[in-house]
Amino acid sequence: MSLKIGIVGLPNVGKSTLFNTLTKQSVPAENYPFCTIDPSIGIVPVPDKRLNALSRLSNSKKTIPAIVEFVDIAGLVKGASEGEGLGNKFLSHIREVDAIAEVVRVFKDRDIIHVHEKVDPLFDIEIINLELELAELKKPILYVLNSSDASENVTEEIKNKIPGQYIIVDPVFGTGIDNLIVAAYKLLDLISFFTTGEDETRAWTTKRNSTAPEAGKSIHTDFRDKFIRAEVIHYDKLMEAGSFAVAREKGWLRTEGKEYVVQDGDVIEFKI
Repeated sequence: MSLKIGIVGLPNVGKSTLFNTLTKQSVPAENYPFCTIDPSIGIVPVPDKRLNALSRLSNSKKTIPAIVEFVDIAGLVKGASEGEGLGNKFLSHIREVDAIAEVVRVFKDRDIIHVHEKVDPLFDIEIINLELELAELKKPILYVLNSSDASENVTEEIKNKIPGQYIIVDPVFGTGIDNLIVAAYKLLDLISFFTTGEDETRAWTTKRNSTAPEAGKSIHTDFRDKFIRAEVIHYDKLMEAGSFAVAREKGWLRTEGKEYVVQDGDVIEFKI
């Protein structure tokens, strides 16, 4: 399944800087055929140390991570829901994403003018959320507090009044970027499972509490429609065993049916 996150915020809050930092994260082209699609859309890998460990265990030719698609959406201004600024373009793009990364400016820089001539993250959140509400947009929101200096403190007052899940980042130096991607996964209640072999080791995305056939759909609809069974072992147990052969000897490789609920970190071979 695809995961699309819209980067939203007022002008001059660091949206494009964040987007550029995110889309520079990549793996070698021969292993991962994704890159920036156009100036406003980029696909980045989900960081997961388990993936490379599995690839080494299987001596895989390719290692392919799960992905998140980020969309750098035009800056929002007050009145966007009524067509102000690039309001119509903004709203049409927002409707196409699964969740919103709402970038809020915390950093102070006299050379970068704030659209409201003051740095007040809570006021900015109020404006953005009002426009989303007026446009009847109710996507999940991850608040991204842009602190341009890693030593700069986001006050407890700000933290306590943010109306949802938040993360602090410094896109200039890349601080918190990996955490942002993981937090987006958490926001949408997603998990990763793996397939592995000599050809490739790959991470896949599915909703938490998905059954094996539902998770298999992430790979191909045949794995849902023609599902017979799945051989499953959790990543931790496979790494403890050191190989599939040893895992089989120990009885750790299980055969599961259609009702099995896939767990984060499961390594699965689907049978159809």
